[in-house]
Amino acid sequence: MTSWQGNIAKITLPTSFAVGDVNVYVIKGEALTMIDSGVRTDQSREVLEQELNTLGLQLSDIEQVVLTHHHPDHAGGLEFVSDQCQIYGHPTNQRWLDMPESFVGQLTQFFTQLARELGVPEEYYSKLIDYRGPGSVITTRGLSACVGEGDVVPGLPEWRVIETLGHAQSHISLFREKDGVLIGGDHLLAKISPNPILEPALEPGAERPKPLLQYNEALKKLLKIPVSLVYSGHGAEITQIPELIQSQLNRQHNRAMQVKEMLAQSPLTGLQVCMQLFPKVYKKQFGLTLSESVGQLDYLEDLGEIKHETHSGVIYYSVR
Repeated sequence: MTSWQGNIAKITLPTSFAVGDVNVYVIKGEALTMIDSGVRTDQSREVLEQELNTLGLQLSDIEQVVLTHHHPDHAGGLEFVSDQCQIYGHPTNQRWLDMPESFVGQLTQFFTQLARELGVPEEYYSKLIDYRGPGSVITTRGLSACVGEGDVVPGLPEWRVIETLGHAQSHISLFREKDGVLIGGDHLLAKISPNPILEPALEPGAERPKPLLQYNEALKKLLKIPVSLVYSGHGAEITQIPELIQSQLNRQHNRAMQVKEMLAQSPLTGLQVCMQLFPKVYKKQFGLTLSESVGQLDYLEDLGEIKHETHSGVIYYSVR
């Protein structure tokens, strides 16, 4: 049963995604605040209403929502709160929430070009382009205002924003310095390593972000902050923060060295790396596994371990 831990209550909501249930958090501050909103399904709304009732609350009591990032299991439930509810998040959320035609075109162009460069067959292009998820679980609500690095969250004067990019270009975490509590979204999870998901650059034509490199830097950033407890977007709370961060960094490095061994045998495209890394699931989770594979290639190139050459528009990676 949902209950208050100090002025924070954790509510776990069902999703249909492979990652499983998602956690949202209610905070009693100057404004009653919900962190993330779950997925947009009837089942999720029903559970959310039931759990709020155990706290003596209703959906209409929620005065503001802060998004850790734009993914539909975290932002879809914005549909559930009142029209008067204020919605805050990183400015990069906005393009995914509004989905203007210009951004839809940018997405299509970005993923089509990326697919060609990675050696992806044309029949798989749609798996990359349709990156926002099925229409039944997304939101049509937008941000009321934006928050970024170092900002104090309106209505939550004890909490400040830490940008933790990588899993998403919109990803933020919230830190309360007095007791070291971090509400971390999908940045740090107890049982799994979050996927560094590919997204187009903020400006059309600019170099794409390299999400695994961003993610690793954001992990190292947390090591410099006195975090004592992480409330995460999926799964249990985390207390052994430095140990888990180092484990995540080691895991990523070891996987990259596995990719380097593949490339030592022969040059490979990004798709070929993906097929070897994830032979059983790449077809079912194409976008996620390809993002992970590109992340390893970005990491190895950043280390100077591999190089790439382009032939007929397709990039081939090999060891130096």
